[in-house]
Amino acid sequence: MTSCDFEKDANAEVLLDIGDISYSEDLKSIVQQYHKRIKIFNSNGNYKADIHLGYLSVNRMENITGLEAETINLVDGKAEVTKIDKKSIFTTVIDQERSEISFTFPNVKPGCILEYKYKLTARYNADIPTWTFQDDVPVRYSELSTYIPDVFLFRPSPHISFPLVKHTTSTDPQVLKVLSHSVGNQGTSSQESDTYPYYNNNEAWGMANIPSVRSDDYISSFADNAQRISLDFVGNKPIGGFLESASDTWAKVGYDLLMDEDFGSQLNRSLTGEDVITSKAALLKTMDEKIACVFNGVKDAMKWNGIDRWYTVDGTHKAWENKTGNSTEINIILYHLLKQCNIAAYPMVVSTRHNGRADRWRTSVWGFNRTVVYVPVDSTKEYILDATGKYNQYNETPAELLNSFGLAIDKAKKAYDTVSIKKDLPVRQIILINAEVKPGGKLEGTMQVNSSSYDRINTIKRYKTDGEEKYIQFLRNGDNSLKISSIKFENMEVDTLPLTENIAFNVDLPGSDENYIYLRPDVFTPMNSNPFLSENRLVDIYFGYLRNFSINSVYKLPAGYKIDALPKSVSMVMPDKSISFKRIVAEQDGTVLVHFIIDFKRAAFNAEEYPGVHDFYKKMYEMLNEQIVLKKS
Repeated sequence: MTSCDFEKDANAEVLLDIGDISYSEDLKSIVQQYHKRIKIFNSNGNYKADIHLGYLSVNRMENITGLEAETINLVDGKAEVTKIDKKSIFTTVIDQERSEISFTFPNVKPGCILEYKYKLTARYNADIPTWTFQDDVPVRYSELSTYIPDVFLFRPSPHISFPLVKHTTSTDPQVLKVLSHSVGNQGTSSQESDTYPYYNNNEAWGMANIPSVRSDDYISSFADNAQRISLDFVGNKPIGGFLESASDTWAKVGYDLLMDEDFGSQLNRSLTGEDVITSKAALLKTMDEKIACVFNGVKDAMKWNGIDRWYTVDGTHKAWENKTGNSTEINIILYHLLKQCNIAAYPMVVSTRHNGRADRWRTSVWGFNRTVVYVPVDSTKEYILDATGKYNQYNETPAELLNSFGLAIDKAKKAYDTVSIKKDLPVRQIILINAEVKPGGKLEGTMQVNSSSYDRINTIKRYKTDGEEKYIQFLRNGDNSLKISSIKFENMEVDTLPLTENIAFNVDLPGSDENYIYLRPDVFTPMNSNPFLSENRLVDIYFGYLRNFSINSVYKLPAGYKIDALPKSVSMVMPDKSISFKRIVAEQDGTVLVHFIIDFKRAAFNAEEYPGVHDFYKKMYEMLNEQIVLKKS
């Protein structure tokens, strides 16, 4: 087998992914058995040979046993098996809550098969992990089987749009044996077993020939898009008794956070030298000035170690001393200093875009992976602060948190509220081009780009991270005929004003000759390539936030040329008015004026809506690519 028959360009394929979930004999533990086979087609698929198995190691809540792994190669028509050396299996402590077992398969070559299996035993009985049928490579067959005693009630929560090739249910009788002590007539003690009958509710889900979930700039996350099934714990029913509901509320989750040593106990811990920041803020007049001062002070003082957890690992005091910490440590420090400045602020657990949207109906802290700070200024304004990103702004909710919700904790009032995280206003970018078409087919002029909100943040981050030379290469977007002679920025250090880029450029216009000049009006703009060329898409379309582009161009025509073809003014809108496109073209006094307006009133579309978006983008780019044709007189 040299390729996947239902996804020809795949670098690897999961041949088999099996999970069996059952209970220990005493019903106190959940036993999870996993078995997986992976086929490697070429060296680009070799990354699948690196395996990381995470588990909850705190208080030995979970442990992994029975790990076996081997690489199988076909050599002269025979299977050559290379088993992994136990010395090549490593256990690493991630933090005080989690650890991982990791290994890399040996003898990995194109055509080989990687196979491994293991058992994970969890010392709890009310939490079954989500099963994901999909991978970042295609999956030939994936199956989850559960064997759940009827004393526990779970509600399946499927996120499935692909057909199941297997879905079975059954029951089988079981007996729970409980040891008891009895005392004989002469005072002797012995152990006996009390028996309690119950039934296992068995269910299996199987899916075959599952396409991969491929990442691109317009997918929300793997977690939001993958075919999966969750089993939500509803309650337990003691043998011979009645159902005892275990449904948590967000208030219960919030209370548990407050009681947690690695969260609630960290909120009011004083920090050595904290007055360096708070004393500066005390001299300022407005609340916004104070918030900005504290936010920037923490952002500049602390370095994020790249780790997201809803809890602290080293604690805020140690993180402050070392000037580095995880996301929650940094932002609880920010919360504490804001409180010291008498600003009404609240720690809030959230889920990042990569982690997937939090589910309001699944009341668990484990759906979150970061803590930020929520500041409700008044009924019309609120801030969500995250000091982990060096280019984050106090007055702009980080884009990776949008379109989800958080749980805010008011320690003083013991109040816990869910907060919708959204941005109602569109992010606007205005581009002004003033250029002259030269005889012979060259365009020379200036472009001014005014960027606000996330466009401003992203531009500054790219420019400062990459440097000017690489940033200019990014602007050129692989166009060797485009030359940028200068670039100057305004308001880069003033985060309350739009960022302005002033760019001087010249470009050779392709296809031009001694008689004709061909000019694409959208040359040198952010809309120069269609991201939705594929006829099919199996994942969502996620723009992140509402957008509005306004591109105004003035082109001075060369003497001795006349207009041979000019695009028409036109407008187009999606049936639900979610995306609109308008082009206004006019000729005046030897110049051509072109105005594009592209407006996005929705931030996301599901996969089923892709055909409509695909068709709209196809027509829009056909219009963007229409050329102004100049003919020599």
